[in-house]
Formats: sequence, C-alpha cells, structure tokens
Amino acid sequence: MPLVTDAPTLLPDPVHADTWAYTTATLNHHGSVVLPQLLGARECEAVAGLYADTRHFRSRVVMQRHGFGQGEYQYFSYPLPDIIARLRAALYPRLVGVANAWNEAMGIDVRYPAEHADFLARCHQAGQQRPTPLLLQYGPGDYNCLHQDLYGEHVFPIQVAVLLSRPGEDFSGGEFVLTEQRPRMQSRPEVVPLRQGDAVVFAVHHRPVQGSRGFYRVNMRHGVSTVRSGHRHTLGIIFHDAQ
Repeated sequence: MPLVTDAPTLLPDPVHADTWAYTTATLNHHGSVVLPQLLGARECEAVAGLYADTRHFRSRVVMQRHGFGQGEYQYFSYPLPDIIARLRAALYPRLVGVANAWNEAMGIDVRYPAEHADFLARCHQAGQQRPTPLLLQYGPGDYNCLHQDLYGEHVFPIQVAVLLSRPGEDFSGGEFVLTEQRPRMQSRPEVVPLRQGDAVVFAVHHRPVQGSRGFYRVNMRHGVSTVRSGHRHTLGIIFHDAQ
C-alpha cells in the first residue's frame, strides 16, 4: 500500500489552548497522556505497510535474540518517510516546554532548543547520528519487556508510540504497559488503553513528582503485554538519535 502523504491530524489545533493545556497537565501529573486519533485509519495502514519494504530501514532487531522479549522491530533510515518526519518535527515543539520544565524540577542542567532540527544537530555533533523512529511488529505470543529507550548521552525525556492496528479486530492482548518506580516504594503499573491511531506520550526515563519537600525523580519503564492472537504494529517516535 502506498504511503499516504496527506497531512496527518497531528495534535489539537494550537488555537485551542485549553485542549493543549489539559494534555500538558495530564502529562505532568501522570507521566503519560493519550492523544486520540493522531493518525487516521488509512495513515495507520500505510505506515504499517512499510514494514515489508526493507528500503525504509537501517536495521532489524529480533527481540528474542537479545532478551528484549518476543517479536521484532526495524529502525527507519534517513531520510525518514515524509509522514514520520513531519510527525517528529511537529510533536517536538509541543513537548519541549514540558521537557525543560521537568529537567528544571529535577535539578538537571540540560535544556532543549525550541526546534527539533537544532536538537538533532546537538545529537549529531556528539556522534548520535542514527535515526531512532521505529516500526514494531508482534504476532501471537509476542511481547516487549519493560525498558527505556536511551541510545546515548543526549536523551529527550519524552517519546511517543502510535498504535497502528485495531484492538479486538487485528489482534487481542498486547496492551501498552507503563511502570513507575518511586523511591522506597514498589513499582506502580499502568495499562494504557489505545485504539487504532491513538498515540501515547510518555516519559522515557525519569520524570519529576511533587513531594512534601519538593520534587523528586521517579524511574519510568514501558513495554507491551503478550499478544494473544493476530498481529499488532506500532510506530515509535523517539526524538534523540542513537550512537
């Protein structure tokens, strides 16, 4: 299927400040937020259909070989397919304010530039030049272990995953899972319900949580539970590049 080139919905229209304010507040409070219908059904099918064409990718990873879980994924190569490049460039400036506020709250000196191209230049100057957007493919019995997508010294603290398949129709099981580890507490799991085209925005590594004595860091991980039937495709959008 050819890649759809019409502009995706992306995010709520910036003139609707109250909508984006809610999105930001939820991300700050929970460490994740769902953007409903970020992509339409045709766009989801087109992106998922890229998986079979190796010309779009720089490498393929079979998770079982590395102890990452079961299933596989492929990292896109540069130049990225147009729809993915535009999503990455459009999402970053909506999230950079949250990322900078998180670092300030956690006492981390790093600040991120307003435009994604400038942040990528920082990554590339440090030797992180390999693109990280990826397409994941799961079949029956496949799963993704809890993990963090770091890839090098320069890490943007927020990333996005878009579900491209239809739960209950294309696959069953395969829920997106987040865990949060607060100091001296057991991990808190959360299952994030997603429909086809929904995107979950979530913390890559750490996020700040307000305590009685100020902010403290919590450790975040994410994964996918076992797919019971069918096939599940996901687009992952990571904003830093890899070494």
